[in-house]
Amino acid sequence: MPDTPGPAGSRHRPSILVTGATGNVGREVVDRLVALDTHVRCLVRRSPGPRPDVDWLVGDLTDPADVRAALHGMDAVFLIWPLLDASPARKILAELVRTSPRVVYLSSTAIDDSAPQQSDPIVQVHAEVEALLDEAGLDPIVLRSDTLASNARGWVAQLRVTDEVAGPDVPRTPVVDERDVARAVAAALLTPRAHLDDGPYLLTGPEALTRAEQVGRLGAALQRPLRFRPLPVDQARARMLTDGRPQPLVEALIAASTQRPASTRITDHLQRLTGRPATTFATWAIEHAAEFPAPAPSRATPTARGGGPARRR
Repeated sequence: MPDTPGPAGSRHRPSILVTGATGNVGREVVDRLVALDTHVRCLVRRSPGPRPDVDWLVGDLTDPADVRAALHGMDAVFLIWPLLDASPARKILAELVRTSPRVVYLSSTAIDDSAPQQSDPIVQVHAEVEALLDEAGLDPIVLRSDTLASNARGWVAQLRVTDEVAGPDVPRTPVVDERDVARAVAAALLTPRAHLDDGPYLLTGPEALTRAEQVGRLGAALQRPLRFRPLPVDQARARMLTDGRPQPLVEALIAASTQRPASTRITDHLQRLTGRPATTFATWAIEHAAEFPAPAPSRATPTARGGGPARRR
């Protein structure tokens, strides 16, 4: 849906509704669309603050009335489904059918199209929303993303006090830069539909990494001897609950770490959509190094004048 001439040669400026606009991917999508001179409206639970180039609309993605208001005058929608239950999406998709915008849905590369049941609750809900979109006849553009590089931000609190990242181990996967995903989203929203494949597009990074390898690459960027320590399931669960995560989400994350198979599939779909190769995790780490502050230095042992250890008097 690129800019097209209107009456008397006027220029049509695409209007895009963005959901999940305050998340790691959503923020990047908003910035990308603004840079491309589109009219951006974001449906959010709480306004993040004034921004003259974005129309913030406070509402609930699961409330059909709020979605109806948000869709008014929109040409396209970027949809992120935030719940572990797909059933509320039915009424929301009915609102999309009424207005018939282009729909770009962010899903997961972990979906197994041949499986009657997916590996874990997170992948299952993505598969169910994809099915609902198809049943509604919306002709969605589905972008299935692999693990996001920005998930590493979850290690910041640990790395403020130690060089160790402890958590549930996860299978090897081609970690993808959320900025690359945002570029793909923008392309899917704005490219003429006839120029796009039926999909789904599989968005991956350029190399499949274990969690330990991700931590090692981040350590190289920070010039710190970082290491990864896998936690047993019970300890990982307890830590996430202590951090304040809701129990259903914690159980879904545990299931993903223990049941989701490894993936070494690397595609060129990002490059096909955006015209540029996928970013490595090492590059992401270098460019986000400032987000990972070093531990505060421990207090040095007092010394006597002259540099030797202080003696007790």
